[in-house]
Amino acid sequence: MILIADSGSTKTDWAFVENGEIIEQKVTPGINPVHMSETQIKESLEESSFEENFHPSSFILHPEKDFQIFFYGAGCIPPYKNKVEKILAEQFPEAEIHVESDMLGAARALFGREAGIACIMGTGSNSCVYDGENIVDNIPPLGYILGDEGSGAYLGRVFLQHLFKRQLSDQLREEFLSEYHLTYEEIIDRVYRQPGANRFLASFCPFIRKHLVGTSEVGTDESTIDFFVGCAFEDFFNFNIHPYGRPELPVGFIGSVAWHFREYLSPVSEDLMAYPVKAIVQSPMSGLVKYHSA
Repeated sequence: MILIADSGSTKTDWAFVENGEIIEQKVTPGINPVHMSETQIKESLEESSFEENFHPSSFILHPEKDFQIFFYGAGCIPPYKNKVEKILAEQFPEAEIHVESDMLGAARALFGREAGIACIMGTGSNSCVYDGENIVDNIPPLGYILGDEGSGAYLGRVFLQHLFKRQLSDQLREEFLSEYHLTYEEIIDRVYRQPGANRFLASFCPFIRKHLVGTSEVGTDESTIDFFVGCAFEDFFNFNIHPYGRPELPVGFIGSVAWHFREYLSPVSEDLMAYPVKAIVQSPMSGLVKYHSA
């Protein structure tokens, strides 16, 4: 009996697995121990009625079965992951608990027990060299201010830069401000003065996606957006893949941005950068279930 969690900045996906089959799933708010205290993590679980679905009493009925929890989360690196381990141990005192980074979770989901370069492209971005069991090399992502190339936050930042520095049309700017009910002043306040700026910037990805050449009538705006989206993915490779010096390894991508922009990501990877793509998936859960059930 296994409980698997995949936690990012926005949400946490949980799956209760028995004999290799998902019995129950649940989504709760994201947990990041770097930015959240133990109290905030506990409150997040309580507010989402976590115990209604995965309460320890559910497993007391089967004392003969081993119960393991595998929690893969953003920010779950020493010493921060200790917060998550402590809280899960309080919730599930009989369980064997494993807390690892979301990067290792992505690698295991993408490659199983084979080697490759695993990449995350969601609100933020990250990458690693995986040897089939562990991460053996990792270039620090540096976050949405200094890094996170190719991520949702990165795309949102570049989009706003083009929008307000008159690289896109006045008509598109007015459409954007109207659709999101924002003003220039509110955007500056949200980015520089309010928490969650990375999620705020990433929230513009659906608008960016809608105005790509392949999804709308081709025009100057669409061509410009296509160009900077392609450049964002090139930046990801130049800063996060090439420095590993492992061109013989396939790459795999996990995350909402990788999935929704996959028709732009694949050509950059295979045609421009010459890295074969193993897979592009939106969520690691199915891969993690397969990995832990093998």
